[in-house]
Order: sequence, then C-alpha cells, then structure tokens
Amino acid sequence: MTTLLLVGCGKMGRALLDGWLADGVADRVVVVEPSADAVPDDSRIAAVTNAAVIPVDFRPDVVILAVKPQAMDAVIADYARFTGVCGPAPALVVSIAAGKTLDYLQARLGGATTPVVRVMPNTPAAVGRGMSVLVANAAVDPGRRQLAQRLMQAVGEVAWIEQEPLIDVVTALSGGGPAYVFLLIEVLAKAGEAAGLSGDLAMRLARATVTGSGELAHRSAESAEQLRRNVTSPGGTTLAALQVLMASDGLQPLFDRAIAAATARSRELAQ
Repeated sequence: MTTLLLVGCGKMGRALLDGWLADGVADRVVVVEPSADAVPDDSRIAAVTNAAVIPVDFRPDVVILAVKPQAMDAVIADYARFTGVCGPAPALVVSIAAGKTLDYLQARLGGATTPVVRVMPNTPAAVGRGMSVLVANAAVDPGRRQLAQRLMQAVGEVAWIEQEPLIDVVTALSGGGPAYVFLLIEVLAKAGEAAGLSGDLAMRLARATVTGSGELAHRSAESAEQLRRNVTSPGGTTLAALQVLMASDGLQPLFDRAIAAATARSRELAQ
C-alpha cells in the first residue's frame, strides 16, 4: 500500500497524477489544490484546498511538492509535520520545483535526516513520454530511491545523477528541451512557407516530420548520428541543407550558447 500527498495539481502535477493512477502506483492520493476543477474524479483521490484540513493522523509515504518555485516559500512549512518531525519513519519528499535545492528543502522539512529527492521532469510526461532526472540527499535509502524512481517511471524515462549542480544542466537540456523542439517545428514551417508552401501545409509537414522523426529515434537502436546519415544521400538535397546547419556557425555553437544561457539562469534562480 502506497499513500501519496501531492501538493499542487497544475500541468505537471496533473500529468504525474494521471500517470500514477494509470500505472497503479498509488493506492491513495491526497491532493492539495485550491482549484477543485484541476483534480480528477477518482475513488483513490481525496482533494483538499489547503494543508490545514488534512487529518492530523494522515501519514503519507511520499510528499510530492509540485508547486511553482516562487510559491514554495509560502507553503513548504505546512508539510514539515509529515517529514522530519513525523517520528522514526518520515515521509519521502519529492520536489519538482526548479531551483529549490536539497539544502533548501531539508532545512525546512526536518533537517538532514529527512529523505529528499529533487526531480527535473519535462512536459512530455503528460503523454507518458517524459524524461525525469533525479538527485537524492544522503537520507534516501535504497527502498525510497526505488519508490521515487517508480513514481517517475509512470510518466516516462528516468535517470539519476549524483552531483546536484548538474541538475542545472539537466534543466537547460531536457527541462527546456521540449520548447526547443517546438521552436524547430515553427522555424521549419516558416522556412517552408518562405520557400513557397502554404502556411497550413508547411506547418503540417513540419509537425509530422518532427514527431515522426522523434518516434523513429525512440524505437530505433541506432544512434542519432546514424539515423541522420541514413537520410543523407551523397551529393543530395539533405546534404546541401546539412552543410548549412552543421557549419562552424550553424546549430552546434548556437545550441551550446543556448544551453549555457539556460544553465546560468537556472543557477541564478537557485541563489
């Protein structure tokens, strides 16, 4: 029996909740969410508007903090009673709030003995194809580590890192990555339109090409480099385009700067 306390049911919180319900990860979920419409109607869910109305004898196995980082300061103290002050078996804390460090979380939830896992998920979790990267503090034992992994595997792939500062790079790469892919769809469509296609057809081609290529990459055992080579005929049209995209001033240096900028901003937000 696994009991969860989900704090926040916005887009990512709801994606996680839907994944847990579909996967059968949890037997009972209490959701703290001011907007009742955001919480699905399910017999396994009890929805409350704030922490004050949670019964005093409620003991969750996991507290998942899915509120926005800027809201964390105002709400986090309400959940200390489930963690470090809960006795010999405090709840595992799983936080998806960007920029809120392990030190920040454990300092407000009972200290270094409170098991805390930070997670950087991304929005494809909404369709079960997310990528989540986790980092744990020293209080997370193998059983709780496995539990955190199972929770995130319900919405996609999971990887662990041991050095917390790398979470800023993860935030830049996979956390923001869906936006970069959607931008690729936009720029492909605009390029096609500029070359003479109708706007609707150019967008249709761009969306189908990007999503289809993503699915091919997902299913194939070949590397991204080999998949690219498979499409590129010597002296052909694709090669002509790649000579522009792979030039010294092409995509790689552009993405290097983009990831560096996002990483730096993530580190700023953690201060």
